[in-house]
Amino acid sequence: MRRRNSVDSQPWCSETAGMTPTQTALIVPVVEAEQAVEQFRASLDPAAAWGVPAHVTVLYPFLPPDRIDDEVLTTLRQTFAAIPRFDVTFTHVDWFGDSVVWLAPRPDSGFRDLTAAVCRRYPEAPPYEGEHIEVVPHLTIGQDAAAEVMSNAAEAVSAHLPLHAAVDVVRLIAGAPAPNAWHTLCEFRLGRS
Repeated sequence: MRRRNSVDSQPWCSETAGMTPTQTALIVPVVEAEQAVEQFRASLDPAAAWGVPAHVTVLYPFLPPDRIDDEVLTTLRQTFAAIPRFDVTFTHVDWFGDSVVWLAPRPDSGFRDLTAAVCRRYPEAPPYEGEHIEVVPHLTIGQDAAAEVMSNAAEAVSAHLPLHAAVDVVRLIAGAPAPNAWHTLCEFRLGRS
């Protein structure tokens, strides 16, 4: 059963397409980048097939789906409302080693502020389960594909740069690693700048 998602309601989605969510995440969707990256994400980023839009991750994984309740939603709403909206420009393509190609937002401090604010409220949910010492804000184009394929994607996406985006919302999404399994639970507006 799915209830309508909104900033003002207390939404919850227990299932999508018959699949119970196993994870949640907080993301900033970047509609302005979709045209430049969607063709490549479709084949090079598993999250695209799962139904996750082009985005910069704020926190993944977040809390287990069964922990998302009115109190968590209220806390998130208050946390994000205290952070001003901001603008970014995706200036260049970068790499994590030779396995992940991504777009770099500048400045990236706004994304770092979002992540830090949520981590202060939910220290039990460290970014990427604490796997990385530093969390680098990025928009994934592709990962774990042949070097030539990823290099071609990087070159093609670079032709669309710079891309400007206004960041004014964070989405709480839930799903599982399966086709079209992720969906939006709630959107939270950032504060006025």
